[in-house]
Amino acid sequence: MALGIAGAVALGWAWMRHRKRVEAFLVEVLGELKKCAWPWEPQEKGARRYRELIDSTVVVAISSVMLAAIVTLADFLLVRVVGFVTRLHL
Repeated sequence: MALGIAGAVALGWAWMRHRKRVEAFLVEVLGELKKCAWPWEPQEKGARRYRELIDSTVVVAISSVMLAAIVTLADFLLVRVVGFVTRLHL
């Protein structure tokens, strides 16, 4: 409880001390957000509205699985090679 009150007091002090800078930052953030191209079509209805978002998500999921398979294969091969080399006792 005391930690929450201390945090609120610190946040209030920081807000009062840096209010102009924080407000300027938030105005800039809102301006940049208006320029963003969001991955959905506001005119469409239902699932079609999110077609680009769904397609991008599928691409990322498939790419992640492929990368995981490649890394797993490389790890397996390196373990075998290092194990073979260390057993040679040169």
